[in-house]
Amino acid sequence: MSKLELDISDLGKLPEACKKLIEFAGDIKVFAFNAEMGAGKTTFIKELCLALGSKDNFSSPTYSIVNEYRSPKSKIYHFDFYRIKSVEEIVKIDFEEYIFSGNYCFIEWPDLALLLLPKPYLSIVIDHQQNNRYLCAQIIE
Repeated sequence: MSKLELDISDLGKLPEACKKLIEFAGDIKVFAFNAEMGAGKTTFIKELCLALGSKDNFSSPTYSIVNEYRSPKSKIYHFDFYRIKSVEEIVKIDFEEYIFSGNYCFIEWPDLALLLLPKPYLSIVIDHQQNNRYLCAQIIE
């Protein structure tokens, strides 16, 4: 199993970390982000979108569930399933159309959606210890 570990404590180094993650992912476009509240998932996803060339305004889709951004190469879908209570709610938003679209899909709080994700996908854990943040990405096949 392939794994990538990055120190993302320094916000100034996030653009380089994003480039490394995109390169590591290769053709994989579905990224599942796991981390505690406030660990930096949305901040990192914003930087990923910028690294992919998007110039859109970014925000957390906590209430809208999904935000769509544009980049020169594709659309980017940013999901936040924090408020979702069941797999049925995920299915109702036509989630499978998004994840099989060939566009990037960045998913915060993905636990209820894991059985729906196409393999391979990227599982990303952001660990927040004191003032340091570490990202561990693993390809799930």
